[in-house]
Amino acid sequence: MDGSPAEITTLVGREVYSNNGVFVGEVDDLRLDLNEIAVTGLALGGINDELFGNRISAGRGVIIPYRWVRAVGDVILVNDVVERLKQSEESGEEEAVV
Repeated sequence: MDGSPAEITTLVGREVYSNNGVFVGEVDDLRLDLNEIAVTGLALGGINDELFGNRISAGRGVIIPYRWVRAVGDVILVNDVVERLKQSEESGEEEAVV
């Protein structure tokens, strides 16, 4: 990689895995903050039903906060989503579910 900036659209279609190797989903779209000119979330489709099956209805996706992203390459690695969802459930947040 030559260090030049890449277009954010290159993230669309990439598979997302937790840092424990669990498939989470595939990037369908991005959430942007136009005031900050920054990506704030990844909208995932084709999600892992074992992780999200009891949280969302069929045909819906999830938005993973971009701060959970650990690495971007051929695939995207995020912090352990299962633990994050448990933490957000305990604190009453619903940020990860669309």
